[in-house]
Amino acid sequence: MNPLTIEWIDKAEGDFATASREMRARNLPNYDAVCFHAQQTAEKYLKAVLQENGRTVPRTHSLAELLALIIEFEPVHLLMQPDLNLLEGFAVQYRYPGQSAEKPDARTALSAAKRVWGFIRTKLGLD
Repeated sequence: MNPLTIEWIDKAEGDFATASREMRARNLPNYDAVCFHAQQTAEKYLKAVLQENGRTVPRTHSLAELLALIIEFEPVHLLMQPDLNLLEGFAVQYRYPGQSAEKPDARTALSAAKRVWGFIRTKLGLD
């Protein structure tokens, strides 16, 4: 596996672990952070797919843009679109005053990230 792909995977795994750990927190859980790190998990795993396939990895947070690049060479990834659409806004939605994630938002985001996590790990031969 490409060394940069491994770096993207390691970064994605860190975000997934952080989101999962924060979701389990009993004292003052930060649901905004769960949503953010769930989106980051998907973003970095999509970038790992691009990297592993010798494609340019753009500096973007748009999951839709990353997916569009991937389906050019692996259309099966389109199966992730509903989860990616759900996660799309979480990169910025709760980072600023005015909105806060609730436990159901965080649970939904983490579930979507887990499905993306599993799909891409399988496609990359990691499971």
